[in-house]
Order: sequence, then structure tokens, then C-alpha cells
Amino acid sequence: MPVHWTLRQLKIVALAARSGSYAKAAQDMGLSPPAVTAQMKQLEEGLGLPLFERRDGRLRPTAAGRELVAAFGRVELALAEAERSIEAIRKPGEGSVVVGVVSTAKYFAPMALAAFRARQPRIELKLVVGNREDIVAGLESLELDLAVMGRPPAALEAETLVIGDHPHLIIAPPGHRLTARRLKPANLTREPFLMREEGSGTRMLMARLFEERGAKHPPRAMEIGSNETIKQAVMAGLGLAFISAHTVAAELADGRLVALDVEGLPIVRQWLCVRAKEKRLMPAALALMEFLAREGGTFLPKVP
Repeated sequence: MPVHWTLRQLKIVALAARSGSYAKAAQDMGLSPPAVTAQMKQLEEGLGLPLFERRDGRLRPTAAGRELVAAFGRVELALAEAERSIEAIRKPGEGSVVVGVVSTAKYFAPMALAAFRARQPRIELKLVVGNREDIVAGLESLELDLAVMGRPPAALEAETLVIGDHPHLIIAPPGHRLTARRLKPANLTREPFLMREEGSGTRMLMARLFEERGAKHPPRAMEIGSNETIKQAVMAGLGLAFISAHTVAAELADGRLVALDVEGLPIVRQWLCVRAKEKRLMPAALALMEFLAREGGTFLPKVP
């Protein structure tokens, strides 16, 4: 037969395990010691197992007791989450949101978040910037409420909303011998390229460009985990780079970098606001997701 217990009994078990005393548990619960003893006796009889043993004058939970202590801990967490949810429903203009942003999106996401914060000053925002692998891990572990990225992870059941277009191009330093030519990807197969790390969305998109055009991959001059460093390295003449146009909008505008005229470019993908469907979003996070879908595109850099 199934065993039935109450939250009060589980709490008594947890308090007795913590203090090592039924008397202290009774005091914490505002009950008499005989009442607590009776509750524990009833529970042990229903389980058919002892919950505590006495050693050195203290109560120590048995294996069964430890299971109930762990169960009560999970119940406490669930109740705390429910309390936060109800408070968020009661005060929809408050709460907190943890937002993950892939490093390429840091050129516009902070401005969008600042605009949202100006409208909702009582909502606390926590910004986590990382590479694609970091942000995917945060979504999968449910540590992130939302993420701004270019492509959701294939293995994750996710909900996505479009923020805006995300063009990609190939950059070179001003005066590069290829800047005045109309090029095909095959013309670049011997040019040294500065590339993001394995697994990055930008690198995967570059590989697809050359594969779909039937061209072999160009040689990797250097692998660099930062768009800022890639830009500086291209300006220094160390190679070309396939990169998000939004990361180089300022450098293209003032002539520190140029975009090569390559067949098939720019490749236009989309910036997305992503959440794991398994993640329960509070009203604050839902409000931010709706804001990014509605107005996030207005913060994208203008590419000359």
C-alpha cells in the first residue's frame, strides 16, 4: 500500500536531522515533544522502517530518514519557486531575468537591454556574455532565462523569436590586392584566414559557404576566440576573416576595414531570442522576450 505523509511530518524529520533532537524539532515547530514523538512513530509505522537511530546522545537519520530529508528539501525549493511566481504575478513590473548573449551580439544587445531597463526599472537584469558553447550550456541547464544568439542548439527543444537580420561578410585591410575585384569563394582558397574557435556559429557558417560553392577551405592562419582581436589582426595585415557585419560596422564606416565583394555574400541569417521550452518564464522574462522581438532590431548596428 502507498505510504502517506504530511508536509508537517517531513519538516519534523528535516528539523530533527538538523538538530539531532526531537525536543529541538518540537520547539522549532511550536509543538509539544510528545506530539512530535507521536508523529514520528506514526510515520515510521507507515513506512515500516526506522527514520533515526541514536548515537552519542543525538538522533542520526537512517537511509530512509535521509531520503525524506532530501525530499523535503526538494519540496521547499518548489514552494519557494511557487512563491516567487505568485509574487511576480502580483507585481508584473518586478522580478529578475538572466540573459545569455553570444559574444558577437554584444555589439547591440547591451543597448537593447538598457532600453528595456529604462522602461522597466524595477526588473533586475543579469547579463552573461560567452561563446556559443557557453550560452548553449546555460540554456540546457536552465540557468539562463533567455539567450540572444544566431542559431538555437539542435538538441534543445526551444522557442525562438526573431530580433532582426544578421549579415556576414569577409573583411580585409584597406588597400588589400583583392579589394577592387569581384570574387568567388574559389578565389580565396589560398588566402590565410583568421578564424573563430571550433564550434562557433561564425566558423560553421564560413565552412558552409565554401562547401556549398564547391571550394576547398582556405588555410587557417590563426584561431582566435575574440572578434575584437580578429579585427585588429586583419587591420594589421595578418589575414582575412569571415565575420558578422555587426561586429565591424564602425570599422567599415570609418575605413579601417573593407568588405570584399564575394559571390554569395553577405550571408544573411537572423538574430534570435531563444528560451528552452522546459524553462518556466516569469512575467519579467516574458516581457523582455516580447520587447526584444518587437523592438530589438532597432538596436542592430547599421552596416555601410
